[in-house]
Amino acid sequence: MMEIVKFNDGEIAYDFSPFFKVYKDGYIERCLPIIKVPPSHELPTSLQSKDVLITTEPPISARIFMPQMTKPNSKLPVLIYIHGGGFALRSPFDPIYQKYVASIVTEANVIAVSIEYRLAPEHPIPTGYEDSWTSLRWVASHANEHGPEPWLNVHGDFSRVFLAGDSAGANIAYNLAVRIRSVLPKMKLAGMILMHPFFMGSKLDKMWFYLCPRNGGLKDSRFKPAAEDMVRTGCERVLVFLAGRDKLKNAGRSYYEELKKCGWEGNVEMVEHDGVGHVFHLLKPSCEQALDMMKRLVSFINQEPVIISWTSKI
Repeated sequence: MMEIVKFNDGEIAYDFSPFFKVYKDGYIERCLPIIKVPPSHELPTSLQSKDVLITTEPPISARIFMPQMTKPNSKLPVLIYIHGGGFALRSPFDPIYQKYVASIVTEANVIAVSIEYRLAPEHPIPTGYEDSWTSLRWVASHANEHGPEPWLNVHGDFSRVFLAGDSAGANIAYNLAVRIRSVLPKMKLAGMILMHPFFMGSKLDKMWFYLCPRNGGLKDSRFKPAAEDMVRTGCERVLVFLAGRDKLKNAGRSYYEELKKCGWEGNVEMVEHDGVGHVFHLLKPSCEQALDMMKRLVSFINQEPVIISWTSKI
């Protein structure tokens, strides 16, 4: 049980700074405001973005980005991006994610779908997982070119789909990847990019368990990846980014090491940037390490796919 402290004449039951605080009367105080900007806000004129409603019940939406098209009917890789924020903060409509995902779209020449999942603790885990899974299925519905979104129908190459996320978003992306192979046969997940993934192994563990009241304890495979799940990772390639000053670094390295030896038949690469902290690439996108990270991410998306003969282990 966490220590109860006094703050602004209110009694705090749980203090999960720098994410949120929960008062004994149930009031939730986020340490950062949820800021949202409209699509195409301060983006290059050659890039388009718009918002789409994936479902009304529950309310799930996404922001789609498309680069300038030089050929009217050309097909581009599809990137599904899942934002971080400890399952409790941020949004794809946040200026930070608006600019970062737009940068990936411009540099890698991809169509991106940036998912807006409902936030904890108001919507406890597994809500974020399930909203993201619903969104992924919505994207996959365009693989036969008869989905509700024209940009994806006309320009999406569903043989080259990538999952990416940072922090909590990387955790969600991993959990989607272990579900995807047998359920969405028409959409091929070519690769997954995990940036500073939020897995078990830091002081933030207590927060995840608080946000997920119905959890499996220290062996919960959503938070501590299990070998029997990792072997089902439904893509050919995985790229893991770590930061030298990140408290989540060791958990991310452990995931990388376990993925290599679990029996999964794909290729995994790990890149660690020294001297920087958690999600530095979002906070300082022009720094040397962030530019290197973008270069590696773009190369990962655009390289030739690895040919692998899959054996089902569902």
